[in-house]
Amino acid sequence: MANRRVVVTGIGLVTPLGTGTEKTWNNIVNGKSGVAAITRFDASSMASQIAAEVKDYNPEDHFDKKSARHLDLFVQYGIVAARMAVADSGLTITEENCERVAVITGCGIGGLPTIEKNHSIYLDRGAKKISPFFIPMAIPNMPSGHISMQIGAKGPNLAFSTACAAGTHAVGEAYKSIVYGSCDVAVTGGTESVVCPLGVGGFSAMKALSTRNDDPEKASRPFDSGRDGFIIGEGSGMLVIEELEHALSRGAKIYAEVVGSGASSDAYHIAAPPEDGEGAARCMKIALNDAGLKPTDIDYINAHGTSTPLNDRCETAAIKAVFGDHAKKLAISSTKSMTGHALGAAGGLEAAFTALSIKDQIAPPTINLNDPSPECDLDYVPNKARKMEIKAAISNSFGFGGTNGVVVMKRFDD
Repeated sequence: MANRRVVVTGIGLVTPLGTGTEKTWNNIVNGKSGVAAITRFDASSMASQIAAEVKDYNPEDHFDKKSARHLDLFVQYGIVAARMAVADSGLTITEENCERVAVITGCGIGGLPTIEKNHSIYLDRGAKKISPFFIPMAIPNMPSGHISMQIGAKGPNLAFSTACAAGTHAVGEAYKSIVYGSCDVAVTGGTESVVCPLGVGGFSAMKALSTRNDDPEKASRPFDSGRDGFIIGEGSGMLVIEELEHALSRGAKIYAEVVGSGASSDAYHIAAPPEDGEGAARCMKIALNDAGLKPTDIDYINAHGTSTPLNDRCETAAIKAVFGDHAKKLAISSTKSMTGHALGAAGGLEAAFTALSIKDQIAPPTINLNDPSPECDLDYVPNKARKMEIKAAISNSFGFGGTNGVVVMKRFDD
């Protein structure tokens, strides 16, 4: 079974840069920022008053009013992105193949806005007024559950809640599920929506967020000496990945081939990476070994690149530890400079961006990188996308609790 090859055949994106894959990807390549003042609630009392919200999303374009009321936004985003990915793949799910189709998703927090709302109802009106839909709206596995029900997928139905690595862990597990024969197809990725008072307030209390409130579009600046924290984002990135022969037999288009994944723990701190990035480095090595690739085989890295002083410095150290002299030859970019940090959805978004980078042979830019930090001295594709040959690439995700995930993809060659 370990010789089964896995390819990306469908992509669906709901992001601060647009609802729809083409719209988002065009804005990524053109270096557009999705960061602006928060509109979801009155953030004037917050230290950070900016976010990367999904601005063009209307629930009633995708759900009837009753259904939309009973689905938290993180579930809605996941369903919509998954529908797009399945439609893009051209996959038809039938009674004959439904048990071989998995749905494996990730999110970091779940339905925090729904928790806020129902807690307020409880305090104001008592326990009897709590919605019977409260728990099903809030728990982290509801995107995978709803996606499975809507598309009729009866294979493994799993959800990862591993902080900011959740989307990447989901894609990695989906890849391995296909390699080892548990399924032939998987709908996988991440989804998140916690632009709400508790979400923004909580990260602000940790001093994790940028407070560049007067210049939102320039606030997310990974690897730049002026970076002061990440921008909270939201959205969903979903992929259809499938066993190669299964894809070829139905004439599916192929974006890229998934060839490896890795997971590791820092075993160090609840929120900070070790200074030398040891856990992240080990995760990249595990993923490359799983892919059967050498460090010199990699052309591009979609970095975790959060725009926090600590992450960007430690990720750079980790890349140097893994790639040695080749690190200087890599193109590295943080698409979070445009999307903000979508937490558990980030790995899904960035796996999709990595596949699109390979398909279009273009490295997205890291915008707002005008004065690189001295300790961040690699090639981060500053400010402008770069046409280049990308034969193989990795996508990094690192989360609170010291959890790390890496996915490896390469250009599909017969």
